[in-house]
Amino acid sequence: MGSYCNSIIMYIAYSTWLLLTHILLNIIVVSEAKKVPAVIVFGDSSVDSGNNNQKATVLKSNFRPYGRDFEGGHPTGRFCNGRVPPDFIAEAFGVKSGIPAYLDPAYSIKDFATGVCFASAGTGYDNATAAVLNVVPLWKELEYFKEYQAKLRAYVGVEKANEIISEALYLMSLGTNDFLENYYIFPTRRFHYTVSQYQDFLLGIAENFVKELYALGARKLSITGLIPMGCLPLERATDILGHHACNEEYNNVALEFNNKLDRLISKLNRNLPQLNAVSANAYDIVKDIITRPSAYGYEVAEKACCSTGTFEMSYLCSDKNPLTCTDANKYVFWDAFHPTEKTNRIVSNYLIPKLLATFG
Repeated sequence: MGSYCNSIIMYIAYSTWLLLTHILLNIIVVSEAKKVPAVIVFGDSSVDSGNNNQKATVLKSNFRPYGRDFEGGHPTGRFCNGRVPPDFIAEAFGVKSGIPAYLDPAYSIKDFATGVCFASAGTGYDNATAAVLNVVPLWKELEYFKEYQAKLRAYVGVEKANEIISEALYLMSLGTNDFLENYYIFPTRRFHYTVSQYQDFLLGIAENFVKELYALGARKLSITGLIPMGCLPLERATDILGHHACNEEYNNVALEFNNKLDRLISKLNRNLPQLNAVSANAYDIVKDIITRPSAYGYEVAEKACCSTGTFEMSYLCSDKNPLTCTDANKYVFWDAFHPTEKTNRIVSNYLIPKLLATFG
């Protein structure tokens, strides 16, 4: 009888230990997840989740086939068939599975408290870039952020809001439009700057922007540079003399810009004592996908899924066009300028371990 009682006691003790361990692990996981209470996004169409829907611009994507692989087949204004990188990053941090656009009237500060996107497709560091298609300039994204802070403090209180602001993960992704929609299209900037000088001009704006973010309470920052922009379907389609190969001049400009950006990030970390900024450089992974598409399960890398896949984006990307592909997972690019959801997921999965190791 004694041995039976001892067994019962040991079983109860073991069960209690298991239960307590389970509870403690849950507490640890929850506290880890709360290290990043919100994901806050600045940038261009690579990360815009629908702000341009509310702007008087031709650069919109709130219609099918955009969003056809998003939850419910709903076109949100993301320039993709599905989700964009901030959605995957926020999900990896246990925050939410989609970052709402700040200008979307369907959302309120209740939704934005755990993540918000201020990005605008077609924008850049340079104000002149945003003016090309009448989209939100970067300085205005910062003004929206200030407005958001006031709403957040009114919603959760000053102390809690300040905690969210300081612990949030900030994502920045822009720069491509400055070159492909501005510098190489219009003569104004080329008249005043060599390409190297223009890079420095953009990075000066980036530096001031990060300093302003820091002054407003941001501490955790991920900055994405340029992808191999010479390999975008649009650039390949127009490079007739190069037999539609990647424009290596543009790719070299991207690499040089990224190297300078990395140096700027190191400088900012030195000069702003509480800042923890990292380079989320996606150039290599995107170049590898384009160079070895079959290794990632793709069939087409040089053309996009939408329409002819050579130059269409926004309103030219028609759901009615019979040439639009039926399976976007076979394509690296969704339209002539933007990756498919599958590519966004692969790139995000490449970047997320570094982000989790730094901020998780």
